[in-house]
Amino acid sequence: MRQGLELQGLSKSFRGAPAPALDEVSLSLAPGSCTAVLGPSGSGKSTLLRTVAGLEIPDRGSVLLNGQDLAAVRPERRGMVMVFQRPLLFPHLNVRDNVAFPATIRGVPRRRARTDAESYLELVHMKGTGKRAVTDLSGGQQQRVAIARGLAARPAVLLLDEPFNALDPELRSAMHDLLAHVRKKLHPTILMVTHDHDEAAAVADRIALLHAGRLLQHDPIDALYTRPATLQVSRLMGGTNEIPGTVKDGMHYSVLGAHALPADQQWPDGPATLIIRQEHLLLVPNHSSGSLAVVTGLRSRGPRRLITVTAAGVDLHAEVTPSHALSIGDSVRVQLPTAALAAVGADTAPDTPPLTSPDWKVLA
Repeated sequence: MRQGLELQGLSKSFRGAPAPALDEVSLSLAPGSCTAVLGPSGSGKSTLLRTVAGLEIPDRGSVLLNGQDLAAVRPERRGMVMVFQRPLLFPHLNVRDNVAFPATIRGVPRRRARTDAESYLELVHMKGTGKRAVTDLSGGQQQRVAIARGLAARPAVLLLDEPFNALDPELRSAMHDLLAHVRKKLHPTILMVTHDHDEAAAVADRIALLHAGRLLQHDPIDALYTRPATLQVSRLMGGTNEIPGTVKDGMHYSVLGAHALPADQQWPDGPATLIIRQEHLLLVPNHSSGSLAVVTGLRSRGPRRLITVTAAGVDLHAEVTPSHALSIGDSVRVQLPTAALAAVGADTAPDTPPLTSPDWKVLA
C-alpha cells in the first residue's frame, strides 16, 4: 500500500467559468514532506487545496491517503486540518482552550487536553499565553495559535492556504522559521498554497507549479529555476534569457554559436530554446572568449545590477554586482556556463508574466 498523499487526475469545473479550475492534476507527497502549490491568481491553487480537504467534490479523479480513496470520507474524518490566511479562532475561548478544542471534541479529558494544548503552544513559541483572550493577540500570534490548534488535531496532512500572506515581511520570515521548527519536531505532511516563490523556496521540499488549472511541474525549487520543463515554467519563475535554436547530439546551435548542454540529462534533438538564468549568465572583458555583445540597458535593485546586452540580435540579461563598471554602448563578451544551461521545446508561452517582478530601478 502506497503511503502518503496522492492526487490522481483531479479535475474540477465551476458553472459559468470559461475553463476548468483544475485540469487532470496528479501529485504524490511522501509522508513528512512539504509541497508548496505555486501559481498566479486564478491558477486553481485554493481549489486544489479545498478538493483535497473534501470541501469541493472533483468532477473526476481521486484523493488517496495512505492508499485509501477518500471519495466517500467526510472532510472532518479525512485526518486533515486546514489553516487559512485569516485565523479562524473562537473568540469566546481563551488561547489554551482554542488549541485544546480538537482534543476535547475527540473525547480527551479536559485536563489532559489543556496540558497537551500548552505543549503545542510551546512548540509554536507561544508559551505562557494560554489564558489570554485571542482578541488580545497580534495577527502573527493568532496565526501561531491557529497552527498550534491544527497540530493538536494530530492530522496526517496539514493544509495551509496562504497562511502568512497578510503578515509583514519580517513576521512572514519568522513564520517560515516556525514552520521549519514544527516540521523538524512533528514531521507532518504539508500541502501549502502560496503565490510567492521566495516563500515556497523557504519552506517546501518541492514545488507544484500550477497555471490555468494545469500542473506544469512538480520538482524541487532549484529544478524549476534551472531545469524548467517548458518555456512557460521558465517565464513564470522569472526566466528572461531565451535563445532560440536547435538541439543536436547534446549541443544547442543558435546565432550565438554551439553550446554543450549538461551531460546529466537527455536532450531530444529538434527545435529548442536555450535557457539560462540571469544570475548565471557571465559578462567578461572583450578580450575573453564568448559571444560579442553590446550593453544596451542598466538597472539596479539594492546591491545588485541588471545589465541588458544585445548579442547577434538577441537581448540577454545578467544580474551582477556593482563591481561591473559598465556603461551603455560598452562591448563585452557573453559566456554561458554549461552547468547552468537547459533546453526546452520551442513552444510558445503567450501571456505568461513572472509570478513576481523585482522592482529594478532604471539607470540608463
